[in-house]
Amino acid sequence: MTKPLTINPLKAKDFATDQDVRWCPGCGDYSILKQVQSVFAELGLDKDEVVVISGIGCSSRFPYYTETYGMHSIHGRAPAFVSGLKMANPDLDVWMVTGDGDGLAIGGNHMMHILRRNFNVNIMLFNNQIYGLTKGQYSPTSEEYKKTKSSPYGSLDHPINPIAFALGCDASYVARSMDRDPKHLKAMLHRSHKHKGAAFLEIYQNCNIFNDGAFFEFTDKATKADRALFVEHGQPLIFGKDQEMGIRLNGLQPEIVNLKHGLFTEDDLWIHDERDIHKANILARFSEISGLPRPFGVIYAIDRPTYEEVAFAQLDDVKSVKGEGNLDQLLAGNMNWEIK
Repeated sequence: MTKPLTINPLKAKDFATDQDVRWCPGCGDYSILKQVQSVFAELGLDKDEVVVISGIGCSSRFPYYTETYGMHSIHGRAPAFVSGLKMANPDLDVWMVTGDGDGLAIGGNHMMHILRRNFNVNIMLFNNQIYGLTKGQYSPTSEEYKKTKSSPYGSLDHPINPIAFALGCDASYVARSMDRDPKHLKAMLHRSHKHKGAAFLEIYQNCNIFNDGAFFEFTDKATKADRALFVEHGQPLIFGKDQEMGIRLNGLQPEIVNLKHGLFTEDDLWIHDERDIHKANILARFSEISGLPRPFGVIYAIDRPTYEEVAFAQLDDVKSVKGEGNLDQLLAGNMNWEIK
């Protein structure tokens, strides 16, 4: 009697390649890579059906280190490659890796269009607020008056807010996590993969060589509880070392209240609704309001048809009326000349 074939589930190490990982020692990319490989295994993905596509930058070396199909593509153009791939084979599990420079500078236009079109892909944007690969110039997300090699007297550029940008592009899913909270990052990667549509996940990533400590107030144990706000759908906005602080809306203005003083209770607080675009836009601007903590988690998520779905549905509708079509006839056209 023949034994039934058993397939052992893949582990995180099965998604690691034999390539030496060439990031600077201590780079936040190491943590992100480990969590992504772990999530691939936990999801039970088939290596032959996963594709990792990147643009240019430190983060964009990702495809070399994942034992899947992949491509290290052109600066800022990863969304174009991803869009074409999903149209050619919509069943593939596609992950796009980009950075704040690659995705929001030269690639900002392409990022906008993949978000609004809502291809069913996972987009990971590593934000370290600096150009790391080219050795420390200010990036689109660098703060104003940032002194770098390309701005010795301070950058005059107003920074892009990635979460606000994605919401402005009508993304159907917008979330944020960080390299130094593996548990939360894994949860966000799982949730992003579960979303049907373009899942935009901003990941705060420390560049310990050219911009060390950019996000330490949100990641260090001494300050994280008071500076990071982890939002969950249907739950009040609460933070603090003893969960003693909350946020309520005074009209459209968010304000911090102390729950231990007896003046306010959880019933007075803002309840997070990830389907509410108006509150999502307010959350996106927390970083611009002095004193407010930085939101992490799913900021916004709604169901919307994907581009592949509506495109193939349209093709089926046309075929039902006009038939399959003939490529030779299409190329020949209906205008002919006779040369004598």
